[in-house]
Amino acid sequence: MEEENKLRFPSLPSSKEDILYILLTLFHLQEILPGLFLGPYSAAMKSKLPNLESQGVTHVVCVRQDIEANFIKPNFQHTFRYLVLDIADNPVENIIRFFPMTKEFIDSSIDTGGKVLVHGNAGISRSAALVIAYLMETFGMKYRDAFSHVQERRFCINPNVGFVHQLQEYEAIYLAKLTIKMMSPMQLGRSFSVVQGGRKRSLEEDEDLGSMQVTAAQNG
Repeated sequence: MEEENKLRFPSLPSSKEDILYILLTLFHLQEILPGLFLGPYSAAMKSKLPNLESQGVTHVVCVRQDIEANFIKPNFQHTFRYLVLDIADNPVENIIRFFPMTKEFIDSSIDTGGKVLVHGNAGISRSAALVIAYLMETFGMKYRDAFSHVQERRFCINPNVGFVHQLQEYEAIYLAKLTIKMMSPMQLGRSFSVVQGGRKRSLEEDEDLGSMQVTAAQNG
């Protein structure tokens, strides 16, 4: 059972041809799902427009920190629709706050027949974390399963440790959101009434206890 839960990593290259293939993969985009690509900025540079168009890309999620804005740019704003996110590749960066808007952007693209490229600088940490979160929420996957799926297609992904912890925490967050979304208004109302009722009883009990304490003090 433990073997099944271990992350799957690529085998060591056995020849110079394998090493060359790995190096080429680092600098190219990979299709993670039909209509969803993950890659580095080098796959979205000005010289790559013909390749992006041949892949059918229509939307781009450009992930960069403000200090990277001079060399990581939305190069084709007249050709593609962009979502530019200011995210630092730092373990203390709150990346969870970007998950909902990224999912909405990707869903909007795919639902209208488009294709999305998600890229950061290297396509390894920040952009990979966004794609993993998208898979988790869209397909109800656990972090490990989503990570494995993405890594099988882009072997070099490696979200920083802070992002990993947030992705693991996100399982409970998106499941709670899904549960609320699936509940009918009547069920939501009933749950609210139970909470309110429990709170009311608690206040009444506190008042009764307070009265008893006052009476005891007076009798004392």
